[in-house]
Amino acid sequence: MTHPAQLIVGSYNVHKGVGSDYRRDPQRTLSVIREIGADVIALQEVDRRFGDRRGVLDLEALHRETGLSPIPLTDRLGDLSHGWHGNLILFKGVELEDARVIALPGLEPRGAIVADLRVAGQPLRVIAAHLGLLKGSRLVQARRLVDEIDTGRPTLMMGDLNEWRRGPGCSLAPLKTGLNDAQNGQTVASFPAQRPVLALDRIIGCNRAEVRDLCPHDTPLARLASDHLPIRARLQLSA
Repeated sequence: MTHPAQLIVGSYNVHKGVGSDYRRDPQRTLSVIREIGADVIALQEVDRRFGDRRGVLDLEALHRETGLSPIPLTDRLGDLSHGWHGNLILFKGVELEDARVIALPGLEPRGAIVADLRVAGQPLRVIAAHLGLLKGSRLVQARRLVDEIDTGRPTLMMGDLNEWRRGPGCSLAPLKTGLNDAQNGQTVASFPAQRPVLALDRIIGCNRAEVRDLCPHDTPLARLASDHLPIRARLQLSA
């Protein structure tokens, strides 16, 4: 942690370790995660989609090189998978109280992870999600995620939310009741990685979990390692 009430947080769709050169190289993915330097990071597409849904990362090597550990999940889609519908949260230097998974409605199989943490004694809920490609699915998924926003506990939502619109027509509109201006809050372009124009990846806080210094993690390796750039921010918690 950089400060008793601060965290560096990030979100990264790793595209199953396949880069913009169409080559699968999980070591590049690991190197980009190390570059980001996050205390808590939400990953998407960490598992292969079909077959045994095998995870694509070497989690032991990741821990050795970054200090990050995966939040343990009792429910996974396959014995060899890392996460839940491809979602995984990595953390270091914070206390884990509880973690659970939820299935999200919609035409595609989607899910989210809800983790309750303690940061220097202060509570924080982190919701990591990968929303659907269809606007109608994203809208019902956002409505479902509203139920997971704890008004008594600072909440942070991170992930590939697949929504680039702001204002009218934004499928994330239901989230604005519990999170900071989810329709019109700060966004940064992250997709496609080699020439980012769409803000598909989001980090959204609340009044007591303020997202500061939001930016894409734009390095030569990050532009190559996935079709998304990671995004990174500093999270300031209020007592």
